[in-house]
Amino acid sequence: MSIKESIETRRTATSAKQESVEAPAAAPATSEAAFRASCRSCGKRGLLSFLDLGHTPLADGLVSAEQLAGSEATYPLEVTFCPECALVQILETVPPETLFCQDYPYYSSFSDYWLRHSRENALDLIERCGLDERSFVVEIASNDGYLLRNFVERKIPVLGIDPAEGPVAAARELGIPTSCTFFTLELAEQLRSEGRSADVIIANNVLAHVAQTNDFVEGMRTLLKPDGLIAVEVPYVRDLVEHCEFDTIYHQHLCYFSVTALDALFRRHQLYVNHVKRLPSHGGSLRVYAGRRDDRTDSVRSLLQEERALGVDQFEYFADFSKRVHKIAEDLRRLLVQLKTEGARMAGYGAAAKACTLLNFTGIGTDLIEYVVDRNVHKQGKYLPVARIPIKPVEQLMAEFPDYVVLLVWNLADEITSQQRDYRDRGGKFIVPIPEIHML
Repeated sequence: MSIKESIETRRTATSAKQESVEAPAAAPATSEAAFRASCRSCGKRGLLSFLDLGHTPLADGLVSAEQLAGSEATYPLEVTFCPECALVQILETVPPETLFCQDYPYYSSFSDYWLRHSRENALDLIERCGLDERSFVVEIASNDGYLLRNFVERKIPVLGIDPAEGPVAAARELGIPTSCTFFTLELAEQLRSEGRSADVIIANNVLAHVAQTNDFVEGMRTLLKPDGLIAVEVPYVRDLVEHCEFDTIYHQHLCYFSVTALDALFRRHQLYVNHVKRLPSHGGSLRVYAGRRDDRTDSVRSLLQEERALGVDQFEYFADFSKRVHKIAEDLRRLLVQLKTEGARMAGYGAAAKACTLLNFTGIGTDLIEYVVDRNVHKQGKYLPVARIPIKPVEQLMAEFPDYVVLLVWNLADEITSQQRDYRDRGGKFIVPIPEIHML
C-alpha cells in the first residue's frame, strides 16, 4: 500500500469528510477555515494555509490496554502563516485541560541530554543575573522540577507552575515549590499582589502551547520586576522548514516562532527581545532573553536581517513545504515496506509526541513496526494512539534484537546511539527519518 493509499484509508476511517492528501503541484490553496481565522498574536484575519496533515490524534494521548477496544478522538491539523506578523500557527485549539492535565506522560528528567541542557541554562542565568537567596525565580511549565532543582541546590527561592498533576507531584517530592495550575495574567497579578514579583521568569517550550498568547505574554510582563529577565525557549520555525521537521507539528504546538514573530509579539506588550541564541535542542530552537527595557544586541539584529533575506517573513518561504513533507513520508514508508519484504524485523525508539505525527501521517503501524521502546516508565505498557503500536522498556531491544530501529526521536540521535552501543556493535541499525532518511 502506498503512503497516499495508507493515509487515505486512515483519514476515511476517522473523518469521511476529509480531502485527499496527495501533495499539491503548487502552493496549497488557503482553506476557508484559515481565511476566517484570526492570528493568535496580532489578531488579523486571513491566514494562509501551507500544510494539511489531516485529522490526527492527540500526540500524547497514549492508549492503555483497557482502552484498546475503543477509539481516540482526532482533530484537524492544518498549518498556516500570518502575512501581518509572520507567525506560523495551527488552526485547531484543543482545550488545554484535555492536552495537559489528565495522565500527562511527559517527564523531562528521562532525557540525559535535556538535564544537561537545563543545568547549563540555570547556571548561566544564576551568573548572568547575579541570583542569590534574595532572588525569586519562576518557571512556567516546570514539569517535574528538572530545571528548578538547579536553583534550589543554590538556595535560590523558586516557584514552579505547571498544570500536569503527575510531574508536579514528582517536583514536590524533590522539595521544589510548585503550583499545579496554568499560568495566566490573572495568576501573575495575584502573585504580584502578594509581593512575589520575579527576578527571572523561565518559559521553556511552553509559549507555543498557549492558546491565549497575548494573555500569557502580558502575564510575564506583569510578574517581572522592572529590571528582571525573561528567558524563553521555542523551537525555531526556520529549522522546522529547512530540515522538514513536520513531525514536530502536533496539537500541543499551536505556534511556530521566528525571531520576527517573537519580536512583534513581545513589543506589543512593552517587552523587548534583547538577546537571542540558536540552540540544537528539539531539532533547532531559539533561546530569547527579554525585558522591560529596549537594549537590543547584535544577536537580534543579525537574525532579523537573516530572516528578511531568506523571506521567513513571507508566505513564499513556506510554499513548497507540503511537497517536501510528502516526499519524506513516501520515502520512509517505501523503505520500511522493502525491508519488511526482505524479512527484516523493525522496532521504533521513542514514544514521543513527534512519533505520533510521523507514524499517523505515514500510516505506519504494527504491520511494519512491531513495538516502540522508551525509557519513560509512565509510557511503558501503553500504546501509541491510532497506530496502536505497543510501548516497551528499552531493554527489549537487546532481548528481541530487531534488525532495524526507527529513531522516532531523531533529535536525540547522539544520546540514544551512544546508550545503545551494544545493539549497534551486534549489527543492529538505526533508521533516522529526518531531516533526510539515513542509517546509523
